[in-house]
Amino acid sequence: MSISKRPFLLAAASLACAAAGVAEPNPLRDAYFGDTHVHTSYSLDAYIAGTRLDPVLALEYAQGNPVELPDGRTLQIDRPLDFTVIADHAEYIGEMYSAIYPDAPGHDHPDLVNLRNLTDIHERQQWFVKYVVSSNRSATPQHPQFWAGQETTDTAWQRNIAAANAANKPGAFSAMIGYEWSAAPNGSNLHRIIIFRDENAPADIVSYVDINQEEKLWEWMQEQENQGYRLLAIPHNSNAAKGRMFPDTDSFGEPIDLDYARMRSKYEPLFEIMQAKGNSEAHENFWPDDEFAGFENANSIQNFSDRTYSGRDFYRGGLGAGLQHQQALGVNPFAYGITGGTDTHNGTPGDVKESTFAGSHGDEDGTAERRREGGLMGWIAGPDIAAGSLAGVWATENTREAIFDAMMRKESFATSGPRIKIRMFGGVGLSDPQDPESMVRDGYMRGIHMGGTLANASANPTFTLYAEKDPEGANLDRIQIIKGWVDADGTLHEEIINAVWSGDRSIGADGSLDPVGNTVNLETADYSNDIGAPTLMGSWTDESFDPQRPAYYYARALEIPTPRWSTYDSAASGEGLIEGVEAVIQERAWGSPIFHRPGG
Repeated sequence: MSISKRPFLLAAASLACAAAGVAEPNPLRDAYFGDTHVHTSYSLDAYIAGTRLDPVLALEYAQGNPVELPDGRTLQIDRPLDFTVIADHAEYIGEMYSAIYPDAPGHDHPDLVNLRNLTDIHERQQWFVKYVVSSNRSATPQHPQFWAGQETTDTAWQRNIAAANAANKPGAFSAMIGYEWSAAPNGSNLHRIIIFRDENAPADIVSYVDINQEEKLWEWMQEQENQGYRLLAIPHNSNAAKGRMFPDTDSFGEPIDLDYARMRSKYEPLFEIMQAKGNSEAHENFWPDDEFAGFENANSIQNFSDRTYSGRDFYRGGLGAGLQHQQALGVNPFAYGITGGTDTHNGTPGDVKESTFAGSHGDEDGTAERRREGGLMGWIAGPDIAAGSLAGVWATENTREAIFDAMMRKESFATSGPRIKIRMFGGVGLSDPQDPESMVRDGYMRGIHMGGTLANASANPTFTLYAEKDPEGANLDRIQIIKGWVDADGTLHEEIINAVWSGDRSIGADGSLDPVGNTVNLETADYSNDIGAPTLMGSWTDESFDPQRPAYYYARALEIPTPRWSTYDSAASGEGLIEGVEAVIQERAWGSPIFHRPGG
């Protein structure tokens, strides 16, 4: 089934207003692309890797403006982003203020003088392990001896706020205020990005040094909310969480209870499904029936800090566990919508293009040789690094508030880099879509948008779907729906449905669909758009729906095969493909799930 129509442009007027810098709300909502996970020189691990772009320059880069590096090179993104969050680590942000600014307290401390003079990558790594890793991956992290006090932390945070406020242009570019809380107890990655709705942000922030458990972080967030601030948290890298991102017990070893479920679901609406350190949707070892689960799995993460993978280290495992908790508690603590980010430590938001990828963590992966033979210290081997991910939202306008509100209602999606638009609605009796606009109007009027909840549906729900290719990227192969549900005994079940596809292919008796084809030339790293479709649209009705059982449904759109960044590197160097590394990938977009909640 292939439907190729004009691009989904519902609001030409709003685009014109955006170009003029004036917000014009579109009730049918437009797709906006951004990066909610950006580190600059204010993050110690970025600075020590050689990054010197600060929040001001990073936000210039995000808007499409050229920025100059200290060595004279100029960087410029291929297309501006719609929104960006500078999310420097709260841990050591004060120390970095002291390190960078000559008039800052503690600037002349011997350890910081040493830091500024380090040039050898191995010496930098040793310094980082000594002062950061040994503390921040413990159960009781501490500030290093060169911390000059709370004033430095507060000043750095205020500088970040000022940079965002100066760059924010309602209707054209949303510079959102945020930071990263970087919990890593015993090497378990439990990091969260904290984002504020508007310019109202507290004078100071908490780090993993201040708060050691996510439950206490949510309590702090509640305190901020009580003072009039609006904020949310986005967890990421569950693939490195050592089973602790989607647990059955809390941080204190007690079974998850109703209060835990309510707090987590309130303050954490979204999950970052992919970034430079790999894809956390699913893994081919735990979902062998999913032919597309082996995508950017970053298996070398397991070589560091005892981060051996399990099913609970992936988003889909978390979704299933959430349904089980919902059945037991009445509230789903893991009913996450989907978002994405780069986790760039170069200060370059949205730098995700496979053909020009030049690393994500400064000198650690900043050359083809390092990406081929090195890696990110203590994290991942170079060939496993991903080009990153983009966040997408369907919002009424490009303002901080509208984008934040879209995140809170989970009307969001992520892509593995290309600017693919994906949309899904669910409801009883939705019409088979004839064009994108009528699908959206029908979806809002009679159904629920992705990220929403079908409460106590009384009949088989229909899901309407739409995907549109990146205007500068590859055609689309198919849209799938991933359905998960739990039966009366608490057993998890899953089905992957090929719902819409390009070309003249037919679904097999087992639900399978033949591959779309492959036009990639591995020697030249080229491909053609002779296969696939620019847009896909259709519907699927769940004929096996059980109204008594909780369930989730999310859409996944796949591109036709294209070269991976490592293939572009190999073609440019002439060194040949890296053994054991996928040379061809199918980039994709994931839409937030629609959840079914029985009982109203």
